[in-house]
Amino acid sequence: MPRTPVPTSRRAVLRQLGALPAAAVATALPRFAHAAEFSLKYGNNLPVTHPLNVRAQEAADRIAKDSKGRVEIKIFPNNQLGGDTDMLAQVRSGGIDFFTPSALVIATLVPVAAINATGFAFSDYSQVWGAMDGKVGAHVRAAIGKMRLHAFEKMWDNGFRQMTSSKGPINTAKDMDGLKIRVPVSPLSVSMFKGLGASPASLQFSEVYSALQTKIVDAQENPLPIIQVAKLFEVQKNCSLSNHIWDGFWFIANGRMWESLPADLKTVVSGAINDAGLKQREDIKKLNETLQADLAAKGLAFNKANPDSFRAKLREAGFYAEWKGRFGDEAWGLLEQSVGKLA
Repeated sequence: MPRTPVPTSRRAVLRQLGALPAAAVATALPRFAHAAEFSLKYGNNLPVTHPLNVRAQEAADRIAKDSKGRVEIKIFPNNQLGGDTDMLAQVRSGGIDFFTPSALVIATLVPVAAINATGFAFSDYSQVWGAMDGKVGAHVRAAIGKMRLHAFEKMWDNGFRQMTSSKGPINTAKDMDGLKIRVPVSPLSVSMFKGLGASPASLQFSEVYSALQTKIVDAQENPLPIIQVAKLFEVQKNCSLSNHIWDGFWFIANGRMWESLPADLKTVVSGAINDAGLKQREDIKKLNETLQADLAAKGLAFNKANPDSFRAKLREAGFYAEWKGRFGDEAWGLLEQSVGKLA
């Protein structure tokens, strides 16, 4: 994927995504009398107040303390070290030591990593974490490992995507017929919405508000935090809780760096990062619960979509059969063990 600059409006959106007070962000690592034996760099694309960075800083502080100053992790948030494509290349080459790409980003390198974004695969978070903390996640981590990267055991949360529309509520797959909906530049997303009978349009995020306002498109899909801070409720009437795609962040490390760490330090780093990931999941869950009430108060009408009708439509359209072929029988079988029969 070519690198694309992050639009100013998207930066503004990300800056507002902090679920915890900025005061909760630690500003300095604990001080020790000697220089760190391992000084490591971690880059990501989110603002410092986002739950991912708040919890990552807590992990860095804990690592410095538990390693008695032998390991120092410096965090570079908000695309300071480049866009997602740049940072993925840097963590492979060793230019940075840690990176948290979404599954759809790392899928450009490890195609099977996109399997968690299969349309309507997960009905709730219990299925998500059952799969990603279990056999599906282990399969993807093994594939990531073949690319000279180390993926930590616990994925971090990026949330379920929901659909909004100016046309009316989307209750069943039939409501998607001919719907002009904006989707991200993702083959999996485009394929899914075409399979549902919609007319997907891949637009940059900076264009979404104006495209909805001028009726170039009638609908869009995003996690609730994006819907709120981008003020899409001003140009949309309905929000259908569809949970049609779940995406998360893999916390990955450069493979050579990881192998160079002594076993005791690997234990310290893994423990802190995985524990922080579990706390970040809870942060996102609470944030989403708060945002639904806030958006309803702003006039956005909510309804719960019927996932069975969407799955049936995608099955009929051959979507699941196509992506089973792309992901491979083994990965698809593990997914279906967690969520039930899809294809």
